[in-house]
Amino acid sequence: MSSGELTIEQKAVQQQLHTLYHQHHNWLFSWLTGKLGCSTQAEDLSHDTFVRILRKQQVLNLCEPRAFLTTIAKRVLSNHWRRDQLEKVYLEVLSQMPEYFEPSEEERAILLETLTEIDRLLDGLPIPVKQAFLYSQLDGMRQQEIAEKLAISVTTVKRYLVKASAHCYFSIAVD
Repeated sequence: MSSGELTIEQKAVQQQLHTLYHQHHNWLFSWLTGKLGCSTQAEDLSHDTFVRILRKQQVLNLCEPRAFLTTIAKRVLSNHWRRDQLEKVYLEVLSQMPEYFEPSEEERAILLETLTEIDRLLDGLPIPVKQAFLYSQLDGMRQQEIAEKLAISVTTVKRYLVKASAHCYFSIAVD
């Protein structure tokens, strides 16, 4: 078999996704439109939902395809809202900076994408762990300073930093 040919399993995955898309895309789009109140965003997120499924490249045994799609779409929607919230905070901070510090549109896009990726990598960690990690990595604070700021011991700061670093490492390894 040449490198361009699909295996039987890959063909089965493609066929299954094709069927899932054609049978349920309109329903998912309507569901997301109801959640978002915006058909353009709903179309983007319904597309993102199917892309997530496609990336898995595995045959799915679906008894309840709409429940499955809802679960995936809720995750996509949650990520969308979190990114939207990050963008609002980012733009608010930018509006308070002097004009000469204002980044270009390209720099803004890169910074927002970086913030979103950091948020994704730290997702699931308790807030104090995230804070300790961000103080260390973004603000360059020493462990003692972080301990004082968070009113915890240096030992706890060290534990938090190890936990956050491992979480980021494994988040990257899974991708």
